[in-house]
Amino acid sequence: MSSQKVNAGKLLEQVNSPEDLKKIKETDLPELCKELRQYIIDIVSVNGGHFGASLGVVELTVALHYVFNTPYDQLVWDVGHQAYGHKILTERRDVFNTNRIYKGISGFPKRSESPYDTFGVGHSSTSISAALGMAVASHYKKEEDRQHIAVIGDGALTAGLAFEALNHAGVEDSNLLVILNDNCMSIDPNVGALKEYLTDIATSRTYNQLRNDIWRLLGPISKFGPNAREIVKKVEKSIKGTLLRKSNFFEALKFRYFGPIDGHDVKHLVKVLKDLQHIPGPKLLHCITVKGKGFALAERDQTKWHAPGLFDKITGEIKKSSVQQPQPPKYQEVFGHTLVELAEKNGKIMGITPAMPSGSSMNILMEAFPDRAFDVGIAEQHAVTFSAGLATQGLVPFCNIYSTFMQRAYDQVIHDVAIQNLKVIFCLDRAGIAGADGATHHGAYDLAYMRCIPNMTVSAPMNEEELRNLMYTAQLEETTGPFVIRYPRGRGVMVDWQKPLKSIPIGKGRKISAGEEVAILSIGHVGNLVMKATEALEQEGIRPAHYDLRFVKPIDEELLHEVFKEFKKVITVEDGCIMGGMGSAVLEFMADHGYQARVHRLGIPDKVVEHGEQAELYEECGYDPASIVKTVKALFAGSTVSKRLIAS
Repeated sequence: MSSQKVNAGKLLEQVNSPEDLKKIKETDLPELCKELRQYIIDIVSVNGGHFGASLGVVELTVALHYVFNTPYDQLVWDVGHQAYGHKILTERRDVFNTNRIYKGISGFPKRSESPYDTFGVGHSSTSISAALGMAVASHYKKEEDRQHIAVIGDGALTAGLAFEALNHAGVEDSNLLVILNDNCMSIDPNVGALKEYLTDIATSRTYNQLRNDIWRLLGPISKFGPNAREIVKKVEKSIKGTLLRKSNFFEALKFRYFGPIDGHDVKHLVKVLKDLQHIPGPKLLHCITVKGKGFALAERDQTKWHAPGLFDKITGEIKKSSVQQPQPPKYQEVFGHTLVELAEKNGKIMGITPAMPSGSSMNILMEAFPDRAFDVGIAEQHAVTFSAGLATQGLVPFCNIYSTFMQRAYDQVIHDVAIQNLKVIFCLDRAGIAGADGATHHGAYDLAYMRCIPNMTVSAPMNEEELRNLMYTAQLEETTGPFVIRYPRGRGVMVDWQKPLKSIPIGKGRKISAGEEVAILSIGHVGNLVMKATEALEQEGIRPAHYDLRFVKPIDEELLHEVFKEFKKVITVEDGCIMGGMGSAVLEFMADHGYQARVHRLGIPDKVVEHGEQAELYEECGYDPASIVKTVKALFAGSTVSKRLIAS
């Protein structure tokens, strides 16, 4: 994908680093914010990427780098897609046009990319733990002047990890500032009691007006001498306790709570942050912001404009690729519509998603059966155990979690579901190479980490029809125990995909095409890449056999016996890590049954794969159609078929 550069405004053009930023007059900061926001709009409109979240923290970003001595003062962003402005202000403005593009800069903070990126953040809710660790380390090293700031927003505070960190931070008495970027959103609107609680604080006019009046009455703290801070603390605590009976949550954890304040008033933010620099111990600043601020359409429809793709920045029209023929649906859409179809016939079916109703298409079930679908917030562990609880009562939960986020709930999968052999159907979206979101979002490991768990069925559909049939099979009364269905980001291969639902024998694969000399075993959507490769090879007279395993657990032993009895050269292809994945399962079978064959495994290698288009990363990892062709030809070299082709 090519990138387009745009010109920065007059003030922003002068700022390549926080050091440059500090030279800007404080009175010019609102204009600088306007230019920074426009620069993000200009770049994202032509190059794509996350949009609304970074627009919402422009003023906060400018104020933080204006006040604090970054990177010595350590700033952790959470979630990372808020950090576009941060990247632009920290020596990456001139390469920001390569954001999320293959070999370009990452869409998330990344330690290896810049010293200003103090912690890699693609998954949410890690900032307070990381910043606390940094603060404790600084205290141990006698770096008492060093500041540590965790900016947590876009729904990240709903995850248990954030609360664990708050609980710990309150007793460490470390130099930690937590900034709550409260925009009532993650990708979809925030849910739960915490959102209601924060809204209560933000909207209590009585509390906010009285607090402001008292601050004006007291005036500068210095007038009241050395006990002034204690006086103010007691007065403020009394106000909170009287007018906001629930507002002492953070202070109960021994945090000093400040706010809520307008997160779009950059001059006031600068003043507050300067004051907070001199207050020791753990502090929380509550900022109210608007996701998509400064772009009217993004403010109105925040879910749609979370990551809209390319768009016309003047009209707001989101650009769609022009195609003449009907296109296959996205796998997530097939999941959503099929789940409703199944739920109409099976009243036990329930749907669960951790803050991804639109991304997973669980919102389709939410609209059709609102009492049978649950968005539990960014809380994958809870999503799994909540699903397990439903299953104990005879319901059939479809727990849809992106493959990369399922990693966060691994203990719950084992302890709460598998050991109890509960019927929870895990639909792992974005499995395999995820594309431009990069290393933190690839679903590389699920085949490996799921197949080693007792009682688990692990499957992957090759196309949309197979996805529907696996979902149908998983919910049948006779199907017991936990059941994994993993599928990739993006479109399938079938335009006419709404076929009648059929049961698939569990643990049974299928032969896609017969062949000679070499057998290719695939699992999941990459089987379509194998089909493209075999079609190209047939043009040259080379005909490898192709098998779709469908299941990595239980694996189809009858099919594998057939393969190893007939073929001495085998290629395995998977959109997952080759360490412990499907190819490893095939090698285990071969060793256990005493077969001898040359097995070549293709998949995600044992390295961190960065960002890029899926096709670019398939090629880099060596399992795009061209690489499969190359591997087959290498195995055919010197074979009887090869000699026959040469002779002909």
